[in-house]
Amino acid sequence: MQQISILGCGWLGIPLAKKLLENGFKVKGSTTSQDKLSRLENIGVSPYLIALEEEKINGNMPEFLKDSQLLIIAIPPKLRGNFTENFVSKIENSIPFIKNSEIKKVLFVSSTSVYSDECEFVNEETIVNPISEAGKQLVASEKLLQDNSGFETTVLRFGGLIGEDRNPVYYLARKTIIENPNAPINLIHQEDCIGIILKIISSNYWGNTLNAVAPFHPSRKIYYTQKAKESQLTLPEFEDSTTFVGKTILSDKLENVLKYKFIKAHL
Repeated sequence: MQQISILGCGWLGIPLAKKLLENGFKVKGSTTSQDKLSRLENIGVSPYLIALEEEKINGNMPEFLKDSQLLIIAIPPKLRGNFTENFVSKIENSIPFIKNSEIKKVLFVSSTSVYSDECEFVNEETIVNPISEAGKQLVASEKLLQDNSGFETTVLRFGGLIGEDRNPVYYLARKTIIENPNAPINLIHQEDCIGIILKIISSNYWGNTLNAVAPFHPSRKIYYTQKAKESQLTLPEFEDSTTFVGKTILSDKLENVLKYKFIKAHL
């Protein structure tokens, strides 16, 4: 039975761990919250209190990685609001531990924020040119991992994450005016995030980069208006004079090469 370590058991990591357990894997999972340890243990995950910091790693990282062949890194950069962390340093600090373990494969959860909005259509061959600080640090972190010869890394660039309990419409409905109404949405459902990771593992698809966005790109105005109606929320208002549009993220490689079929193709 293969063992997998998940660094970051949060909104994505916990349901992913459950699905891996259902598929016969042993799972070690990390959290930065003492309260979550019992929750992880209750679902069958071996829990570890691990915190990546800019100067060091707090927690028993060697034991967390011991006997695992695959490491999934699912910790987003904390660079919104007042957070100004050096995420790249955190990833860099983890690499010696990975190299000194039995880990041979790494799956790094990244984001389509690594692409700028200058291109109309974006695939994995598009040159990355991030505007946001989070995007810039993700690009640097991807490179650190993929350039390392001690293990193989597949980078998975997710679009906006949504699920039954999570949709941007709840946030947008509270805003007075939403800009760029004609921009296409680039979202992916939690079920597909998990399904794609399972497909990468079963296909042994390592040393690659994949965009992961549902093949469904209506405009923000059309999509969020419809979702607000379905959830009986106040309809968002849009700045219709905006002429800037934005990028459409293509996941053709995911479908044509990895042969993945979306569960939630229409969100």
